[in-house]
Amino acid sequence: MKNTIIVLTLLTLFLLMPAAAFALDGNEILRQVDKNMQPQSYEMYRKLINIEPDGKKKEFVLYTVKKGQDKMVALFLSPASEKDRSTLRLGDNMWLYIPNVGKPIRITSLQSVVGGIFNNSDILRLDYHVEYEAEEITEQDGIYLLDLKARSASVAYARLKMQVDKKILLPTTIECYAISGMLIKTLHYTKIKNFGDGLVRPSMLETDSPIYQGYRSVMLFGKVRAKEFADEVFTLNYMSKVDELR
Repeated sequence: MKNTIIVLTLLTLFLLMPAAAFALDGNEILRQVDKNMQPQSYEMYRKLINIEPDGKKKEFVLYTVKKGQDKMVALFLSPASEKDRSTLRLGDNMWLYIPNVGKPIRITSLQSVVGGIFNNSDILRLDYHVEYEAEEITEQDGIYLLDLKARSASVAYARLKMQVDKKILLPTTIECYAISGMLIKTLHYTKIKNFGDGLVRPSMLETDSPIYQGYRSVMLFGKVRAKEFADEVFTLNYMSKVDELR
C-alpha cells in the first residue's frame, strides 16, 4: 500500500510539471551534433573544389589534424603551387605558413586561403557548440531547426540557422548570416558515409552564396579517424613540419 501511494504521488507530480520542464535543449542537441560529426581529436583528408560559373574548377587536397575544442592545423598536399603550406588555428587566432616566406603570417576568419566561397573559418572549423549557443529550437517534418547566436564578435557568422536530422542528429543545411541579418552563404551536408569506428557522418559539404552568384565550393571528406597529438603540433614552430605527422 505504501509503495502504491509513493508511485501515485510521483505520477501526480510528473503530470503537474510544466511543459517547459520537458523543453528541448538546443545546446545539448548542438553538442551531440558535434560529437556525431567528428572525434574530439582526429586526422582527416579532404578535397576542396572551387567551381566558377563557366564550370572551371580549382582543386586543393588538405591533410588536417585537430585536438580538443580549439586547436587545428591543415597542410596543403596539392596543387603543386600550394604544397607544404600550412594553416594553424588556436581559438580565434589563425596563421598561414608559406615555405619560401619562412615565417607564419596572421590571417582572419573571413579571409580565404583557397579563394572561392569557403573562408578560413569554414576550412578550420571548430565545434559548433564552442562558437555558438542555441537561442531557439523548433521541430518540423523530421528535423530540428536551431537558431544559433555567436558567443563572441570574433566568430565569422553572427547567426546560424541549422537544420538537424532528428533521427541521426546530423546537420543537413546551415544558413550563415552577418550581424546585419544578411544571408552570407548556405552550407549543405550530404552523402552520409561510414568512416569506421562508429563514425557515420556526411562526406560532402557544398556551399553557395547570394553574394557570389553562379559560384560554388565543395568539400569532400575522404578520411576522418580518431588520433591523439601532442600540444607541440599546434604551435607556430611546428607549422613547417606538419607533413611528418602523416
